[in-house]
Amino acid sequence: MTITPVAPHSADETPEPLGIDLDALAWDDADAFAGIDREALFATLRAERPVLWCAEPEIPGFPQGPGYWSLSRYADVMEVSRDPQRFISGAGTTIPDMPMEIAEFFGSMISMDAPRHTRLRLIVNRSFTPRQVARIEAQVQTKADAIIDRVAGLGECDFVSEIAAALPLEIICDMMGIPPSQYHRVFELTNIILGAGDAEYTPDFMALMNAAVELSQMAQEIGRDRLANPTDDLTSALMHAEVEGEDGVVHRLSAEEYGSFFILLVAAGNETTRNAIGHGMYALTTHPEQRALLAEDFEGRIAGAVEEIVRWSTPVVHFRRTATTDCVIGGQEIAAGDKVVLWYNSANRDAEMFVDPYRFDILRSPNEHVGFGAGGPHFCLGANLARREITVIFRELFRHLPDIEITGEPDYLQSSFIHGIKRMPCAYTPR
Repeated sequence: MTITPVAPHSADETPEPLGIDLDALAWDDADAFAGIDREALFATLRAERPVLWCAEPEIPGFPQGPGYWSLSRYADVMEVSRDPQRFISGAGTTIPDMPMEIAEFFGSMISMDAPRHTRLRLIVNRSFTPRQVARIEAQVQTKADAIIDRVAGLGECDFVSEIAAALPLEIICDMMGIPPSQYHRVFELTNIILGAGDAEYTPDFMALMNAAVELSQMAQEIGRDRLANPTDDLTSALMHAEVEGEDGVVHRLSAEEYGSFFILLVAAGNETTRNAIGHGMYALTTHPEQRALLAEDFEGRIAGAVEEIVRWSTPVVHFRRTATTDCVIGGQEIAAGDKVVLWYNSANRDAEMFVDPYRFDILRSPNEHVGFGAGGPHFCLGANLARREITVIFRELFRHLPDIEITGEPDYLQSSFIHGIKRMPCAYTPR
């Protein structure tokens, strides 16, 4: 299923069912979805076929895959996510199959299962010492202040590149020891890696591979330097971290593991958060009553607003798992070896879980969304950092640019994997 990205459903009501024959829809043909409202399609799937077999799209240069089960209901997405024994990540997390060395090169530990996943996650967790966390939290505030200072006198700018992308990009680069002179290049490379499907960013597979190789080489250069000359950055902590594995042997990250983890962190660590910030600003502009509620008691309501922004935007649209045994999900028999795709965007609009799911509501409670994944061992490692970055940037915007608003339609990333915004104009009274 390849769906041209669209804005979140504009109305605050549940979309009408499509009234189409799901069995007759050409799931492997992107043109079949031209003009179909994305939210209406997933609402129809949740109501009529929550576990649906889909053909895979054809990708030039690759054999067409065998197909996959589409999971659109919240309960089914949660069940699969929290059962890593029956549904593994190590066979691939993207819908198309890739050689595992390529999958791990791009995805690092998100494309692994225990015990390798456990060992890598322990190394990363132990690198986030209290000193590291305190330093990162202080840097979020410092970077946000600097970003606001840079744009405050302009009166208008591109919200994505100048504000939403700038904060997480600078934070993750600083964490990893990337010098400011390379910030823009990292921005370009991560756009290519997570922009697959959008010809503006990623014209072909070779562009994707070249971007990943360049990031890996950057990582290894920094890593070698930090082994010899450790500093206070995360790269130093990762390169020197040790953890005892299940085999009783003390492990460190290999150069290859560090290169792949670097790609994962700098891509996921800035791309997803910037899209949450961008979608959040757009939602607060198009829902002025919610913006007024937040401004009325920012500190008391921002935590709930951040969770609703993440639910509403769902920056990562889907991930894949692979069944290890014959089983039943949502009443549907699934065979060992079958792919299952977890549509987080659909789960976050499931009326069985969320009251009025198409209403943007910063006071929503409870709000157990799957915007950071749906639990289990692959829950987003950077969720708390993302929450802090979103909180701080909106606090500074409300404080210093209180009348900022989006002044044009977002230019959406053409991707069925990332719900991204490439550019979006904003305006405010210059300070």
